[in-house]
Amino acid sequence: MEYVARQEAPRRPGWPQRRGPHPGWPGAVLAAGLFHVLGARSVAADGGVFRPMDLLSYALLLVGPLALFWRRRYPITVAAVAAAASIAFATFAEPHWTYAVAPVIALFTAARAGRRRDAVLTAAGAYTAYLLITWVFAAYLDLNIHARPDLRVALLLPAGLALAIVLGGAAKVRAEHMAEMMKVRAERARARAEQERRQTSEERLRIARELHDVLGHHLSLINVQAGVGLHLMDNHPEQAREALTAIKTASAEALREVRAVLGVLRPEEEAAPRQPALGLDRLGELTADAGLPVTVTTAGQPRPLPPEVDRAAYRIVQEALTNVRKHAAAGAAAQIVIEYAPEAVRLSVRNDRPPGQSAGTGRRALFGHHTPAQPAPPAGGGSGIAGMRARAETLGGSLDAASTPDGGFLVVAVLPAAATAPAPTAEPEPVPESA
Repeated sequence: MEYVARQEAPRRPGWPQRRGPHPGWPGAVLAAGLFHVLGARSVAADGGVFRPMDLLSYALLLVGPLALFWRRRYPITVAAVAAAASIAFATFAEPHWTYAVAPVIALFTAARAGRRRDAVLTAAGAYTAYLLITWVFAAYLDLNIHARPDLRVALLLPAGLALAIVLGGAAKVRAEHMAEMMKVRAERARARAEQERRQTSEERLRIARELHDVLGHHLSLINVQAGVGLHLMDNHPEQAREALTAIKTASAEALREVRAVLGVLRPEEEAAPRQPALGLDRLGELTADAGLPVTVTTAGQPRPLPPEVDRAAYRIVQEALTNVRKHAAAGAAAQIVIEYAPEAVRLSVRNDRPPGQSAGTGRRALFGHHTPAQPAPPAGGGSGIAGMRARAETLGGSLDAASTPDGGFLVVAVLPAAATAPAPTAEPEPVPESA
């Protein structure tokens, strides 16, 4: 419960609050301690410390650095304690910047935590106390004359304190700017994810409409063939047998397609939607109506593909060509390569940069980049790269889309497609056609 509370509690602008046993960084504590001790020993070696370096002297030197452990929690209190310890040590030592490191770090932390006004007041109070002790009341306190700061030290000290506060405020502004940038990036990533989710949902809704078409086509065919079979059952049993065979084929095909469509609506199933009338055998009709020059190259031995793979391949090529037509510059051409492998079919649709066009303008061909400023446009009822990738992945395949070095765009899809036997007999086909 304590962990959750710390996660949900509002943070001070520019600096994350900590509630652990050591809220400050031990590196700063170690650095300040070394500066204080080594600097004081150096001054003492030159006769600048006017009392023995005993336990009291080291205690005053280490109080400020040790207090830095809690500077994130209590920045003003730590700054006051560190300043008091440094001033106490300065009453019997020559002025030196090394034993002011801890107060400077504490003031920097306070300013970065958003408490700049308190840091200014603390610095002003500490500086005033230092001048009063070492100048005004020096004679009453019987201070060594060399422990009194000269005019140069009196002017440099407030400048150093002010610089620490200014740098702390600048660090706070920079931290807030970085936090805002991270927030913007997270929002953009969320928007991209939401866009892809919406595109996938739209694709599945379109597939649901295709399910209606599948059921309407096959059920009407079954109904017609059943009527023909009943009519011919007594007088023409051979023709009735053909009608029953057509019913069996149509019902099996309808069941296969329904399972494929439902497999996309339920991503855990390994199936994808299809329509029996669409496939790579109709690619010639698609390229003839593409509205731009299209070159089709086939590698390997063409063979019948599973209907869902055949239809998905057709849809991917169709969507890619539609987007070439919409987004490629004038004069662009597309190249389609179909490669038949023993266990897969590989499709690649590429559009190159037209001659004379600069490489920078050709990179918007096809879909461009998935950014909020340039989303992937839908094509033919599809949903861009997200829709094509959903089709490929529901079949167990993959799809990649990226810009080419010459300024064009390339879509590559790999669909699993083991070799299938040719379609059984075509004898029942005339009956559906007559229907």
